Order: sequence, then structure tokens, then C-alpha cells
Amino acid sequence: MIVHSYYDEDPRVRREAEALVAAGRPVDVFGLRRPGDDADGRLAGVRVHRLDVQRHQGAGFTVYLGEYLSFLVRAAWAVTRAHRRRRYGVVQVHSLPDFLVFAALPLKLAGVPVILDLHEAMTELFATRFPRLDRWPLRPLLLLSERLAAGFADRILTVNEAMHARLLAIGIRPSKVAIVPNSPDLRRFDAADHVARVFREDGRLRVVYTGAVTPVYELDVVIDAIAQLASERPDLGVQLDVYGRGDFEPALRARAEERGIADRVTFHGRIPFEAVPAAVAASDIGLAPTRRDAYTDATLSTKLFEYGAMRKPVVATWLPLVERTFGPDAVATYASGDIDGLVAAIAAIADDAAARDARVADMATRVAEHGWARAAARYLDIVDGLAAGGPTGDVSAGGRSPGADGG
Repeated sequence: MIVHSYYDEDPRVRREAEALVAAGRPVDVFGLRRPGDDADGRLAGVRVHRLDVQRHQGAGFTVYLGEYLSFLVRAAWAVTRAHRRRRYGVVQVHSLPDFLVFAALPLKLAGVPVILDLHEAMTELFATRFPRLDRWPLRPLLLLSERLAAGFADRILTVNEAMHARLLAIGIRPSKVAIVPNSPDLRRFDAADHVARVFREDGRLRVVYTGAVTPVYELDVVIDAIAQLASERPDLGVQLDVYGRGDFEPALRARAEERGIADRVTFHGRIPFEAVPAAVAASDIGLAPTRRDAYTDATLSTKLFEYGAMRKPVVATWLPLVERTFGPDAVATYASGDIDGLVAAIAAIADDAAARDARVADMATRVAEHGWARAAARYLDIVDGLAAGGPTGDVSAGGRSPGADGG
């Protein structure tokens, strides 16, 4: 596997790699390397090779492009050298960026089949992150890059129906695309493994967010909502815990200070993925805020599944895939950017115990229906089929399955 991320922080890549290892298929992952990390190591049976490239979150477009190209060249060289010893049966490349798939060119020339795993829609994401660049000629070039990458791969995986439909719309043939939902591993997110917090047991309403601290996830709206709740509902004793890192954190800290709620908001920074369930268990409500646009309309955050698996009531931005996957009863939703709506959703959960318990039960049922075990079986069929040069799984069945993004 080739992935432009820190392997231990990437739940989807880890789930897939660990599923392969559990089934007796050895896996090497080539990813990014943080300062201080060992160049090589093992994690849950997966061999991890960390290349000397780091992320530059919040940087400009040219910095990102240089970072991507540097990683592509290093990954291609590292995988080619390793193949001489390891003789890989399949190479899987995870986006972003989609063109990273060309790091597998030497192995493809040697007859190794290539999977492109599309976590996100690259053109829409870049339009969100770099709005001034969302114009000619960059947008057509990004679309061309997507088509070339998809054409190069022998098989394409994606995370949900919206992404699947998008790929067909840009001309990818249906037989090449399969959905492997980004479902949670319910063995890791098991509420029974943690001490259950009684709702507001210390008199405080503890709201938790786990994930990237970037503008895509509208934590600025959350900060304003927490300030409004602190003013209008002091009886709730609302507190916000943010677990994650990103370039938006300094602005959010300043916003909390300006709103006079710095003592109510705690930025814990990044924690190991293994520690996330305990952090959720110690909360009362899980938040999945998302700034709605063309990119996020095709996404579904795995945070919703994780909160639900830990039997926490969930408040999320209304998105098409949130509605389609969970319906109106499992998740309390608000319109993107609507501070009053977010305040009302949180307060309603705090005030109505019966409705809160009903949401938790409904969400737990839906999460159980979409657990990783089913998705893992489909994924293993695809990889084994490619490695054997035979069938590669039931695409039509995959096309009807809901799923989630990488957020």
C-alpha cells in the first residue's frame, strides 16, 4: 500500500491493511514520516515504511504540489526496490492525490495489478481548499488527472454511493468501480470495553469532537454555539473537548478567547487512534460538524459511526449522506453554518432524556448494520481476485452499499 498520510493516523488504511494481515496476507505500507519516527516498523502485524516526507497542513497550493510530487517519486523508488525482495501480488494506492497511483508504474509494468482507493473527490476538495484556484485551467487539469489515474488502475475502490455515481459521471466504466464502505471496526469501538459515563454525571454537558481541525469541519460555528449555550443555558455547564490537530486551531483558540469561553474549550491535540474510543466514552454528545459544499455533499464522516458505536447521542450537520444513511431519528442535525440550529440541537438532547435514549438506540442499530466486518469481506474478495488474476468481487452489490469518507 502507498498512502500519503501517517499510517497510524489513517483509520481506513489501517482497517484494510489489518484485515489483510488477519486473513494471512502480508502487507507493506509506504507512508509519510514524522520527525522522530523510525524509518521502518510494525503495527498490528503490518510492515510500515516511513518515507522522509511530512505534511504541510494549511500551506499554499505550490507547497502541497511539491510535497505530493516528492512523495510520489520517493514512493515509486522505495516500492520498486522492495518488490525485488518481496514480490508483491497487488499494489494499492490511496488518494489523495489521485495521481499518486503513478508511483505504482514500475510494478504495473512488471505485471502487478493496481488498486486505486479513492477516499475523497480530489477536484471538489481542491476547490474547497483553494477557492481562488477553482477556475480554468486548474479545474480541467484536475479532472484530467482523475480520469488518467482511474484509467491507469486495474480496479477502483471508493467509499460511498455518491462517490461511485460521481466516478461514473466522469466516464469511469461501472465494472471497474466497487464500494468498500468506510465503516467502523466495532471491535475497537465497543462501549462495553469502557466505563460508561452517566449523562452529565458531574453536572457538566461534555461535548466532544474527534478529527481534523481544518476549515472543512466548521468548528468556528461550534465555538460560537458553545458561547451562546454558555450565555443562554448556564445550567448546562457546557464544555467542548477537541481531539485532533490542524491548521485551523490557532484561529479557533483566538475565537474562543474573543467569545469569553476559553475555559470551556479544551484542545487536546492529536491522540493515538487507539485512544479515541476512551475519549468518546468520557463525553455526553458527539459532534460531527461539516461546512456544506459540493465536496462535502459526497462525504459521510466516520465520526458519526464511532460516536454511535460508543452509544453517544450525535449532532451533525445535515448532509445528503447523513440523511440517507441514518434517517431523521438517529442523528440530530442542523443546517451548515446555523449557530441557532446547532444550539437548539444540543439543548434538545440535554433536555429530553427519552428522546435522547431513543436516538442512541436507533443509531446503535444502524451502526451495527454497517460494521466493518461486511465491508472487509468484500474488500478481501477484491484483493484476492486481483492477486489471483480472477474475479474481483461483486461490484453491483458494492454499488448499493452506503459508506463514509476519511474525516
